[in-house]
Amino acid sequence: MSPRDPTDTPDPAAGGQPRPAAPRSIGTPAPRVDGRAKVTGSATYPADTPIAGLAHAVLVTADIARGRLLRLDTTAATALDGVIGVLNHEDVAGRMETPRFGVAASSMAPLHDRMIRHDGQIIAVVVAETPEIADEAAALLRPDYETEEPSTGFDSPGAETVAAKDAAGRRDPAMGDVDAAFATAARVLEADYETPTQHHNAIELFSTTAVWDGDHLTVHDPSQNVNGWRHELARQLRIDPGRVRVVSAYVGGAFGGKGPMTGRTALIAFAARHVGRPLRCVATRAQGFTTTTYRAETRQTIRMAVDGDARITGFVHNGAEVTSRADPYLVGGNSVTSRLYGYGSVATRLDLVRADRATPGYMRSPPETPYLFALESAMDEMAEALSMDPIDFRRRNDTLIDPLTNRAYSSRMLMPCYDAASLAFGWADRDPRPGSMQDGDWLVGMGCASAVYPANIAAATARVRLLSSGAVLVDTASHEIGTGLRTVASQMAAECLGAPLDAVTIQVGDSDLPPAPVSGGSNSTASVCSAISKACDAVRADLFARLTAPGAGPFAGMDATSLDLKDGRVTAHGPSMSLHDAMAAAGIAAIDHLGEFVPDGMKPDAVDKLRHGGTPMRGGGSGDLARHAMGAVFAEIRIHRRTLDIRVPRMVGAFAAGRIMNPLSARSQLSGGMIWGLSAALMEETVLDHRAARVVNHDLENYLMPVNADIGAVDVILMPEHDTAGNPSGIKGLGELGNVGMTAAIANAVHHATGRRQRRLPIRPDRLFVATAPARPDATT
Repeated sequence: MSPRDPTDTPDPAAGGQPRPAAPRSIGTPAPRVDGRAKVTGSATYPADTPIAGLAHAVLVTADIARGRLLRLDTTAATALDGVIGVLNHEDVAGRMETPRFGVAASSMAPLHDRMIRHDGQIIAVVVAETPEIADEAAALLRPDYETEEPSTGFDSPGAETVAAKDAAGRRDPAMGDVDAAFATAARVLEADYETPTQHHNAIELFSTTAVWDGDHLTVHDPSQNVNGWRHELARQLRIDPGRVRVVSAYVGGAFGGKGPMTGRTALIAFAARHVGRPLRCVATRAQGFTTTTYRAETRQTIRMAVDGDARITGFVHNGAEVTSRADPYLVGGNSVTSRLYGYGSVATRLDLVRADRATPGYMRSPPETPYLFALESAMDEMAEALSMDPIDFRRRNDTLIDPLTNRAYSSRMLMPCYDAASLAFGWADRDPRPGSMQDGDWLVGMGCASAVYPANIAAATARVRLLSSGAVLVDTASHEIGTGLRTVASQMAAECLGAPLDAVTIQVGDSDLPPAPVSGGSNSTASVCSAISKACDAVRADLFARLTAPGAGPFAGMDATSLDLKDGRVTAHGPSMSLHDAMAAAGIAAIDHLGEFVPDGMKPDAVDKLRHGGTPMRGGGSGDLARHAMGAVFAEIRIHRRTLDIRVPRMVGAFAAGRIMNPLSARSQLSGGMIWGLSAALMEETVLDHRAARVVNHDLENYLMPVNADIGAVDVILMPEHDTAGNPSGIKGLGELGNVGMTAAIANAVHHATGRRQRRLPIRPDRLFVATAPARPDATT
């Protein structure tokens, strides 16, 4: 990282203090500051927190998807030694507020009534002295149901299809005259695509530990939004937010699944108060498929018209998504695809299919991952129909202007990413004819696709304390969800205060700390580092003002802007002394300041909304400029001609995401995203029994994900990009960028190897037996 230079010119925005020269867009690699704690087992995850007098809870879930709980026989369960109690709707109904969809995963409230609204809904909580006794007691409960025929989703009798613009107030993006574009097109393509339900399966199980101290509640729960959860918990439990603390120092995998608060958290807190004991509940792996959120399945249709110069003149992207009957959760990814290229005209539509399912939720790159699969597959199909190289077709339709809003991109690195990745991948050696590349019994295919993610940024706060010893303390209620937030935030503080990284100590994941936004939408690094930078600027300004005050020592009477702090010393154009001695001369042992960051264009009350549990966020498409991180991903696949075994020996991705604070953790995130993209393309699918609207493969034996042996070489290229339009540090965020587009790159490679289009995910060997139907007849018009 670039240290501050005493010759830098003053920056009025920094209180007259010098700012560092424009930092390099790719910083210095740094090992994770919490790495040793994680690998040695000293990092304490929520369900590992030692609590005195702890009792244990087990969730009891419904084995029907729609109906009514008539009665629950608890006789055998409560007779078991060690059972403290069994909570059902009679204990809870009317004593809690229903969840608020948004901060909460769903408005469906477990145990608030007798209705069963989806498979695996919580119908009781067993509390016992040990987890084993609670498990045994739960197995002894005897529920009696009145059942109704459930609707699983698409094509199910009783499912209700509604326009998203009516159900969720969603505007369908549109621009220009699409009908005219298709009427005059030189070539038209139309094709349908499908993506499946997928579930989070982080290493860390979902859990809640609730402890009451009088009327004060502390909850240990893996969370991406401790500040928001604090307020939602207080609302549901009808207590003041000041009496609620949510702690989540470490999270063992989140990626959206631990963003919205599920019904389990408030329910266990209520149960702990009800039985008068600290209470811990760890949901089973199977319950993670039914009591939490998931990626909704989609069906999509793309129509594309091009003129004689291979320019897209008309683009239509319609989608349908499954949601619950209660909540209008939508992915809405055609708002992303409708602006990626220089379309002449755009029309979109999004429908929601209401079924007897739990409410879906965020899953890494929620809109981009399923919808870019369709778009980037269609781009490859059209390129083939035009006998063009897929990269050249994208280059022909690249744009510096967002076609929907006419906003210029603050920077757009899509084609430079293609240039870098294609060179590293060896794209020039590809024979474009489908089925032409072979290696013995293996068919070889190569595919590529674009990646894009908005440069979101949110209001954030952080407190920084500088000690005379040179130690730096940073506090923020942001979250370490495995992405390296502790490290990049520490790097920012170290850079701003001219300190070594090991001098910084950071606390995160506690709602008692200065509030920070939800760790979602790849906003955390940009948002939190901006708040830390502001706090550090205030610390420097305060320190230098004290040191230049009359009688303060060798700097007395000097211009405060001539001072600098670096390597534990305060310097000017002449005098120099250690920080310890300088602060002693000023009569202080520590200086601390709170930094409050509000993104440009956001209302001044953003921090106040943050303090009340919200996450005021500015999306990449808002403001005067469009700000997006971009990338290009490539995959080589091999398919055995006899067994149809599919292998991916190598993947290459080039990504531009503004300033990269820590290239070591950035590469880890991006390569992990690419691997997740491979997983989504070839393996991951939640299988549903459509007769019963129930999940079939709710375990790690049958929910397929890749292991080490499935992954070949993964090459990540970090592209230099300087773009300070969104924040002074030039950070865009990249946590969700890596898996966008990889599904399409692999599907395109499968077509290149076999000549067969795969428009439905995942692409499994059994699906390779059947050739995909060609695009509609007008595709060759």
